[in-house]
Amino acid sequence: MKNNSPTPFKNNIQDIIKISKAISYENYIDDVLNLIVTVTATIPCIKMCSLWLIDKKEKPWKICLKASQGINTNLIQHRSLTLKRGVVGLVATRKKPLIIADVLKNRQFKEKDMAQKSGIVSMSGVPIVYKGDTLFGVLNCFTTKPYKFSKTEVSLMSKVANQAAITIFNTELMVRAGLAKEELDTHDLLKRASKVIMQQHKIATDEASNWIQQYSNTLCTPIRHVAEAILLMPPPMP
Repeated sequence: MKNNSPTPFKNNIQDIIKISKAISYENYIDDVLNLIVTVTATIPCIKMCSLWLIDKKEKPWKICLKASQGINTNLIQHRSLTLKRGVVGLVATRKKPLIIADVLKNRQFKEKDMAQKSGIVSMSGVPIVYKGDTLFGVLNCFTTKPYKFSKTEVSLMSKVANQAAITIFNTELMVRAGLAKEELDTHDLLKRASKVIMQQHKIATDEASNWIQQYSNTLCTPIRHVAEAILLMPPPMP
């Protein structure tokens, strides 16, 4: 880079990037999952609940804790399990509800220390399935006293899980559509931001583009955020 490279306003770019990072698709999905467990916890017999989603990027697939309500997650040791482990894996592989009268006496329930410290006794786990076929994960519901879940209550939990599956499916569609559009927009933003740097600092277009990409790598920040920040920067004083 030449001496007239756009390094003097790096700090300003970083400040603007922080704002861009606050709004992301990942945050939106987390909000959706947290809303699901919040709604689930309003079922009268339920005191605590947890939501697990399958990570299909892992080989073999794993199921991971993504949201909870009323549970101290610091007590949970196994936040990621293969589909062959634990009651979560059992519900996922069978795609059927599972009721446990006493989790402390159940061989397949792995988080006994957490259950004991949280006062968990009974549980009902239901699969999160889209249109009866596509498995997204498992919704676990817990009580703090011995409890016999009725068919009506399990059916209600299954309906909540099915609605959750629809919500997650639609959210993922929106995310994928957004990412595809973002990829196209990023190319346009890079061109426009490179032009700004080229004009303000009297450097070649390729050099300006390379600077943005190198700066993106240095900050471990998407090129899009760097380009947006450059375009939001006020023009230099004459």
